[in-house]
Parts: sequence; C-alpha cells; structure tokens
Amino acid sequence: MPEYKIYYFNVKALAEPLRFLLSYKNIPFEDIRIEKSDWPAIKPTMPMMQMPVLEVDGKRAHQSLAMARYLAKQVGLVGSNDWEDLEIDTVVDTINDFRLKIAVVSYEADEEVQKKKRVTLDNETIPFYLEKLDSIVAANNGHFALGKLTWADLYFTAILDYLNYMAKTDLIANHENLKKVVATVLALDGIKQWVEKRPQTDL
Repeated sequence: MPEYKIYYFNVKALAEPLRFLLSYKNIPFEDIRIEKSDWPAIKPTMPMMQMPVLEVDGKRAHQSLAMARYLAKQVGLVGSNDWEDLEIDTVVDTINDFRLKIAVVSYEADEEVQKKKRVTLDNETIPFYLEKLDSIVAANNGHFALGKLTWADLYFTAILDYLNYMAKTDLIANHENLKKVVATVLALDGIKQWVEKRPQTDL
C-alpha cells in the first residue's frame, strides 16, 4: 500500500475531503498540520508554494480537486465510465464554485464592502446554489450523482464546516436532501472513526 501524507494547516477546510477519502477505506495516512508561524519557512518547499499537498510514496501533488479525484479513484468512489465521471465532476465543480463565491465575501478585507457583498450572498447566491444542489440530490436517490455514493457526497460533507464558517450560518438547516447526504456520509464507519479522532477545529 502506498504511503500517504497530507500537508495542511490545523483546520479542516480544503484538506478535509482528502482526509475523508482515505478514511473511507481506513487507509492510513500521516496528517501533517503546519503551524501558521512555521509556514513561511516551509512555503518554498511546497509545489506552487501552497497547501494542501498530498504526498504519495514521496511524490508530491497539489490542487485540492485534482488530489481528491485521484484518491476517489483509489477508493472506488468514481463512475464506471467517462460520462459518469463527468456527472460527478460537474457537481463537485459546482460545489467548489459555491465555495469560491462565499470565500470572496468572507475574505473581503474592507468591512463596509463585505457588508454590502454579504447582502447579495445571503439573499441571492446562497439560496440559488442550495436550491440547485438540493434538487440534484432529490433526483439522485439521496446522493449528488449516479443515484449512489460517490466522492461528490464525501467532498460536500467534508467541506461543509468550512462553508458554514465562511457563510456564518448553517447552510443546510432548511434543506432536507442535503442533510440526508451529510447524514449518510457521517454514518460510514471509516468517516465516523475519523471524525471522532480528528483535532477539533472551527473550520
């Protein structure tokens, strides 16, 4: 079995989908959490000087979605043909678009500008995406794609705490189909064990 290492800060955020995917099949991995004070010294050693980074038998990769897709193949949570993979990728990319739209507002440095942007985010962007995602799950037997468990379900569940943190709300509170996805993923044995033992962080 390959030796896996995940490099990231001491948060869930963008590395959590990678941790979920490996945990799903109880694949051991070294969860290396970099302190922010140590990051300037470590940064130049990382591909593109950013994290998360996945190391597999000493080889390093970056780009969170590409890494998650790779691990999804290792643990059998991808489609059985190119079209099925496209269906999964479409949903994951939509969830990632949603993340970026929330992040742009959350990381806005100017408080007044952020307040204005948050009105549009809360009243238009978030409801639009949640409604679309909820209807996708309704049409897919309680999942995001193919009517069964795929890495799209794990990706959404793993990144949800980060989305909630940035959006300053419980995004799925009024969306029963999305709640169903999260409940299904969190009930998986490997994921359940990971969630119980992982460091407690807000995002």
